[in-house]
Amino acid sequence: MSCFLICGALFVVAAYFYHETVVKGQRCTSNAKLHGKTVIVTGSNTGIGKCAAVDLARRGARVIMACRSRERGERAMEDVKRESGSNNVAFMPLDLASLKSVRNFAENYLKTEQRLDILINNAGLYMEGRTEDGFGMMFGVNHLGHFLLTNLLLQRLKESAPSRVVNVSSLAHNFGHVDFDCLHQNKTLGTGNSFMQLMQIYSNSKLCNVLFTHELHKRMQGTGVTCYSLHPGAINTEFARNINWFTVMFLKPITSFFFKTPEQGCQTTLHCALQEDLEPLSGRYFSNCTARNLLAKARDDATAKKLWELSERLSGLV
Repeated sequence: MSCFLICGALFVVAAYFYHETVVKGQRCTSNAKLHGKTVIVTGSNTGIGKCAAVDLARRGARVIMACRSRERGERAMEDVKRESGSNNVAFMPLDLASLKSVRNFAENYLKTEQRLDILINNAGLYMEGRTEDGFGMMFGVNHLGHFLLTNLLLQRLKESAPSRVVNVSSLAHNFGHVDFDCLHQNKTLGTGNSFMQLMQIYSNSKLCNVLFTHELHKRMQGTGVTCYSLHPGAINTEFARNINWFTVMFLKPITSFFFKTPEQGCQTTLHCALQEDLEPLSGRYFSNCTARNLLAKARDDATAKKLWELSERLSGLV
C-alpha cells in the first residue's frame, strides 16, 4: 500500500513538473511598446488570436481584428477593449474562404489605415468542405486566403518598415506534403473525409504556411519586411468546434491537462511579432519562443517557389 502511495505521489509530482515546464512553455520577454503602430490579427475573435490582440492593444498598438463573423468579431472587439484598457481597437470583416472578401478587406484597409507594422496571419481551421471559390477549405483558408491578403498589403508593409509578417503554422507541418497534381486537378491539398485524411490535409496546409514564409523572406530581402512562421503549441481552444462531439469529449481529459491555454499559446506569436533584434532570423520557424531547424521539405527552394507561383495564379494575382 505504501509503495502504491509513493508511486502515486511521484506520478503527481512528475505530472505537475511536466505541466509547469513543458506544457506552459516559454513566454515572450519583449517589453516593446507599440504606440503609433498598427497591427492586423486575423481570426482574433477567439483563442490565441484574441489573446494576442489583448496583449498588443495593451502595448499601445492600433489593433485591427480581422474576423469572418461580424457578430462574434464585434463582441470580441469589446472584450479586447475592456481587457486591454485601450479603445484603439477596430473590427473589420474578413472571410478568408472568399477571395472577394479578402480583396474587399485589403481595399478598405488601404483606404482607411496609413500604416501596417505587423500582420499576424493567425486564422486557421480543421474541417472539410469547399470555399466560395471552389478550393478545398483548409487550403483556401489556411494558406491561399492569407497568401492573397499578405500580397495585397505588402506595399503598405514596405512603407511602414521595419515591419513583420507572422504566419501561425503548426508542428503538423512535419507530416505534410504538397501534392501539386491534386491542387491542379481538384483545387485541394488532398481528398477524403475520414479523421486521418482530414488531418493529413490539415498538415499539408500547415506545410504551405512554412513554405510561404520561406519564399516570402527571399522576396522581401532588402525591403525592411521580415517574416516568421511558428508552432504555437497544442492549444485548448475553440479550434475543436469543427471536430465531432464524440472526439472532443474523448480528448477533453487530455486537452485539459496537456494543452496550453490560449494565453500561453499566443506567446510564440508575440515573440515573433515583437522580440527585438529578430530580423536576422527572418524566414525561420519558431516553437516555444525559439528558432527551430526545419526538415528539408519545409525549406526546399524549388517547392516554395512553385507553391508561390501557383498561389499567384489561383488567387488571381497574375
